[in-house]
Amino acid sequence: MRILHISTRLILGGSQENTVLSCEEQARRGHEVHLAFGPIYGPEGSLLERVERFSAPGGARIATHVIPHMVREIAPLRDWRALRQTRELIRRLRPDIVHTHSSKAGILGRAAAFSVARSSPDGLPGVVHTIHGPPFMPSEGSAISRLKVRVNNAIYTLAERFAARRCHAIISVADAMTNQFLARGIGTPSLYATVRSGMEAERFLTPAPGEDRASVRAALGLNDRHFVVGTVARLAQHKGHDDLLDALGEDLRANADWRLLWVGDGWWRERLLERVRLMGVSDRVITTGLVPPERVGAMIRAMDVLAHPSVREGLPRTVPQALLCGVCPVAYDVDGTGEACIEMRTGRLVRAGDRSGLRSAIRWCFDNPAERALLAERGREMCARQFSVGAMVDGLDAQYARAIALAKNAGVRRA
Repeated sequence: MRILHISTRLILGGSQENTVLSCEEQARRGHEVHLAFGPIYGPEGSLLERVERFSAPGGARIATHVIPHMVREIAPLRDWRALRQTRELIRRLRPDIVHTHSSKAGILGRAAAFSVARSSPDGLPGVVHTIHGPPFMPSEGSAISRLKVRVNNAIYTLAERFAARRCHAIISVADAMTNQFLARGIGTPSLYATVRSGMEAERFLTPAPGEDRASVRAALGLNDRHFVVGTVARLAQHKGHDDLLDALGEDLRANADWRLLWVGDGWWRERLLERVRLMGVSDRVITTGLVPPERVGAMIRAMDVLAHPSVREGLPRTVPQALLCGVCPVAYDVDGTGEACIEMRTGRLVRAGDRSGLRSAIRWCFDNPAERALLAERGREMCARQFSVGAMVDGLDAQYARAIALAKNAGVRRA
């Protein structure tokens, strides 16, 4: 099977890692795999090097294609050009499946693929889209900011409705994504299927030499006395670093052995570190900068608690990754987060924006280490079953078969 994946940007992030892992496993299974994306820029890092050095048994590789005008923001002229470039790429490759990821690539990629399918004698390609997270932004800030967000959300809702009519299957990484899209009148229930986001579970379950908890903590200047609350996220809006500082500022100042460990980089780095300095807790915050995906597990093992106070997610990969590492998560109850971090069963779940609740949950973890370990162990067993790459690609295979059958049937009816 010839498969073309399309993503907006190949930066370091959960959606992109999910896509790359899908590509790698599909290439191992003997498919011809192509990956297209817009220009990569910014401090978030890139997965391109990993894709380019990948080689499956037998030498199969992942072919990459840059779509020059594919950008994240709404830009009508560039979007029109990106649509044309994407359509030309699909016509040239003639894939059996076009699988789109992220909002912009999902809308433009589905429109381009469906137009090619309508003029194709065999009805192909089948068109599949994955919802990794909601494109709809939370309304906050000034009246003008809230109005702008509402307008953008309305535009994306209309665009997603348009795109849903131009694909054969929509995959959600969490049931919550399906429910949110259906509530906005996007597609019909029969269009959706949930396929959990796969990850290299064994890498998190079993540390590589030198990546065990004690070794990583020593390398970070941590000892057994330190209580480490960590995040794995871009230093960016909506990821919750400010909420964490609000919640734990007093505890960080009062407890010499408390530490924040921030894994990641982003546009807000300088602003956040300046705030840390003004709070007088610079010696309590450790930042690693960008960490390659293969080392994320090592960083998580150094933590006692994985905090994820993000207000906008699909199903955050860092939560099951923490559980696979045996680390208890404390997270905001948004989107699909609660499908992995189940309150008092596999972690602590807090109402979004509740900084007092966030502090209480983290303090509970500090005060109750045995109970915290039990939550993590339950979650480890659950995530080992549900979040493997193999299970994810098995789910994709089923949706691809359905999409190809629907595309071919439509082609026959047109003929």
